[in-house]
Amino acid sequence: MDWIGSARAGLSARLETGIDRPLALALSGGGDSIALLRVAADWARENGRRLLALTVDHGLSADSAAWTTFAGRSAREAGAEWRSLNWIGSRPATGLPAAARSARHRLIADAAREAGARVVLFAHTADDIAEGEVMRAEGSTLGRLRDWSPSPAWPEGRGLMLLRPMLGAGRAEVRAWLKGQGADWIDDPGNEDVRFARSRARQALTLLPTGGPEGRMRVDCASAAAAPRQPTLTLSRKDDGCAAVRSSPLPMGEGTLILNRNTDSYTLAAALVCVGGGDRPPRGDRLAAILARLQSGASFTATLSGARIEAREGEVLVAREAGELVRRPRPPLALSADVGTVWDGRWAITVDSPGWSVVPAAGRMAALAGADRAVLKALPPAARGSVPVLIRNDATAPVLAGTVGRAAGLVEERLARALDRMTHERDLGGAIHGASPRNHLFSS
Repeated sequence: MDWIGSARAGLSARLETGIDRPLALALSGGGDSIALLRVAADWARENGRRLLALTVDHGLSADSAAWTTFAGRSAREAGAEWRSLNWIGSRPATGLPAAARSARHRLIADAAREAGARVVLFAHTADDIAEGEVMRAEGSTLGRLRDWSPSPAWPEGRGLMLLRPMLGAGRAEVRAWLKGQGADWIDDPGNEDVRFARSRARQALTLLPTGGPEGRMRVDCASAAAAPRQPTLTLSRKDDGCAAVRSSPLPMGEGTLILNRNTDSYTLAAALVCVGGGDRPPRGDRLAAILARLQSGASFTATLSGARIEAREGEVLVAREAGELVRRPRPPLALSADVGTVWDGRWAITVDSPGWSVVPAAGRMAALAGADRAVLKALPPAARGSVPVLIRNDATAPVLAGTVGRAAGLVEERLARALDRMTHERDLGGAIHGASPRNHLFSS
C-alpha cells in the first residue's frame, strides 16, 4: 500500500542506520500504533537498529492492564524490546484527556532518554490532523501535528525529537491493511465518549458529505496544511527564522538571545518560551501586541512567558526575567552527585559531590567572589540575576554554577529544535568523541 512506502521513506529520511542506539516507539495497542510497530520493526531489522516500544498504562480503564499485556506481547512478537510505564498520581476533575496526554509524553520521554534514544515514533495519521482542526474550531489550543518536531514534554523531553511517519495515511486504510495481515488491535471504547472533544471531533468528521473517508481526509488535511501556524513549540518550520536570532557572545551568556525587529511571530514565541524555561506558548493576543510594538520601532521593556524583552534602537534583547524568580521564589534545588539536574528549565547542572543546591544569582551577587562577579558584570544587566549559583549546605557564600561542577545551557539547542535546525537524527545529541558540538542554531 502507498502509505507503507511513504512511512518507510519517512523513517529513512530522518533516521540513522547501522547504529546500536535504540529507536523508541509509543505503543498503545490501538490499530495505528500496531501498524507502525510492524512497519518500524521491519525497517529496523533491515537497517541495523534496535526498536524499543514504550506503553503507558494510564489506569483509566478496567481493561488497561490487559491492554498493556497485549501491547507487550505484540512488541515482542514483532521483535522489539518493550517497557511498560505507569501513570501514578491524582487525576484532575476536569481536563483529563489533556492531563493524560501530558503524562504520556513525560513518561515516554523519560524512558526514551534513559534508554539512550534520541527519536520517538508516534503513530498519528491524517485522521488525527483532521480531528485536531475540528477541535481548534471549537476553541481548543491543541498544537498542530508535524512529521518531525521536538518532544512537547519539558524538561523531560530535552534532546528528543518525535517522528510521525504515518501522517499521510487514513485510519480506515491502516485498519484494512491490518485485517489483511490477520493482526489484532485494541479499540478503546473511550474514543467514542462524546464527553471528550476528540471523540466529538471524530464523530463530526464521519458526518461530512465529502465522498467517503479517503476523500474526507484529503479535504481536511489540505485545510490544515493551509491554515496559519500557531506559536507552539511542537511545530516545525520550513522557513529559516534563525536569521532573526543570535546569541550573546558573552561568558555565561547562553540563553540570552538577540533578535532583530522584523522577526516573525513563530520565532518570537519560540524564543520567549525557550528563554523563559517553560513549556506553554504565549497567548496570541499578547504575542501580537509585542510583535506590533517591535515592528513600530518603539523602545520598550516588557515581560512575557517568563522572559524579559528589552527593545532598543537596532536590537531586541530577550533574557530570563529575573524578577519572576524573586517574586515567586522557589526553595533551593538540591543536587545529587554525578546526576544532571535541570534548573529553571534552562540549565542542566552536575556536581561531583553531595551537599550542593542551586539558586538564582538575584539577591546573592554581592556575596560572590570577585572573579564570579566579574563574569556576571560582563553580561547584560537584565541577564545577571537569572544566572544559576550554587550554595553548599555548610557554607553561606555562593559560587557561580560551572565554577564548581558543570553547567550546560539548554536554551539554544532547544530553540534550534523548535526552529527546525536539526532535521536528522545524526544532528541530535552533544559532543562526539570529545569534539565540541556544532551550534545548529547559529551556524549556516
